[in-house]
Amino acid sequence: MTRTNVALAATALTAALVLTGCAGGAASAPPAASSSSADVAFAQNMIPHHEQAVAMARLADGRAGARVGALADRIETAQGPEIAQLQGLLAEWDAAPAADHHAGHGGPAGMAGMTGMMSDEQMAGLERASGAAFDRSFLEMMIDHHEGAVTMARTELDAGVDPRARELAQRIADTQQAEIAEMRALLG
Repeated sequence: MTRTNVALAATALTAALVLTGCAGGAASAPPAASSSSADVAFAQNMIPHHEQAVAMARLADGRAGARVGALADRIETAQGPEIAQLQGLLAEWDAAPAADHHAGHGGPAGMAGMTGMMSDEQMAGLERASGAAFDRSFLEMMIDHHEGAVTMARTELDAGVDPRARELAQRIADTQQAEIAEMRALLG
């Protein structure tokens, strides 16, 4: 009888520990983020999109006039932290990282879902320009680029479920729409 009681007690204790461990782990860890395929696609596409905008903005240094240079600085300052936030969301969702944006600038296959991306040739042309020619090219290209980002942000707002991704999408849409208006005004 003692062996049976000890065996039953040991089995009950083991079961209790296993159940407590499962419940304790779930209770102590924050719940996994709820994301949709739209959230993942938004992050995976917006990262290389933002990376290209940052690369374009960096080209302004020493090439752009004061007003375009200041705008480029604001773009770089805003989009760098957004890239990090999007990368963090992808990691939290256990989703694949964004694809390398250098593979495919020149063709549609590498640009799927990323409207407004510049081709390698466009980027090279921007890099060769300076002064007023740089300013005009930068503004025209960045307007197209921002319009693509706004389109992706609106898609996230329509179909995404993660509140952080949706909040970021709204901020991107608002900021970039305001910058589009500013760039159009600079173009005259």
